[in-house]
Amino acid sequence: MYFSFIIPVYNRPDEIDELLNSLLHQNYKESFEIVVIEDGSKISCKDIVNKYVNSLNVSYYFKANSGPGASRNYGMNVAKGNYFIILDSDCILPENYLVEVDKYLNDNYVDCFGGPDAAHQSFSDVQKAINQTMTSVLTTGGIRGASEKLGKFQPRSFNMGLSKEAFLASGGFGKIHPGEDPDLSIRLWKMNYKTALISNAYVFHKRRIDWEKFYKQVNKFGKARPILNKRYPEYNKITYWFPSLFMIGLITAVLLLFFGIKIILFLYIGYFLALFMESLIATKSLKISFLTIIASFIQFFGYGAGFLYSYFLLNIKKEDPQSAMPEMFFK
Repeated sequence: MYFSFIIPVYNRPDEIDELLNSLLHQNYKESFEIVVIEDGSKISCKDIVNKYVNSLNVSYYFKANSGPGASRNYGMNVAKGNYFIILDSDCILPENYLVEVDKYLNDNYVDCFGGPDAAHQSFSDVQKAINQTMTSVLTTGGIRGASEKLGKFQPRSFNMGLSKEAFLASGGFGKIHPGEDPDLSIRLWKMNYKTALISNAYVFHKRRIDWEKFYKQVNKFGKARPILNKRYPEYNKITYWFPSLFMIGLITAVLLLFFGIKIILFLYIGYFLALFMESLIATKSLKISFLTIIASFIQFFGYGAGFLYSYFLLNIKKEDPQSAMPEMFFK
């Protein structure tokens, strides 16, 4: 296999510098290429990319802003490889990343894979707390971490592999964002392509750097799910309702205190204590463990509110997704 890294970027030159530097230190002995796609940025990363042209096989392309999905498709169309590895610009790769990918695909070939993410030691405490809550078995079931226990794995585009064959057959990413990665996974399944999680192919993913940006991100994740459920009803799961039900249950538990009913709130307190202890064991930091509780609140309420809002528009008011939520789609 000849690997091509596909990296869209929008106004984040510093992140590209860190990512390319980590690619410079890969232990993989064969050649690979890197395709950086500037998605209409006002702050260019071209000078950063030029720093690496003598040490990496890297190419730079500038295009009008059309969103990450279309930029990834653009990159795969110009790439020379027969297997694409798609990364977000806010990722850093450990030295053995490509070695692990190559080993897995040679032993258990699939046309699409995803990898988990982890928190780098250089991340802020907020970033580490967000990473913990986004990958915890107690919050997401580990589906964004390193767990395959919830059925078919839907790779996420911050760390995703796709064969050239599967890209050409599927047409790549669609116009929805976020949600373009599970949308692609489902279309691949319907075409009988398989997906898998490569647990050892993890990346250090910075995600959002403050609470407000994190809320906006998970809120849009919540809005995307009813759109996908309506598009692919055969892949709808009751688990997609859990954040909304969690949010409604917590509000109900607080209201029931006025009637002297405490048991439900005690159950929530027990849950958050378990989340705190899991974080403490994983991070060995009291501060990060407290911040993980805050991150979990934001995650559940952001996603749950977005899910209910989208569900109401699509299933109660019967509105068209693109007309009701144009912010979820690129033209």
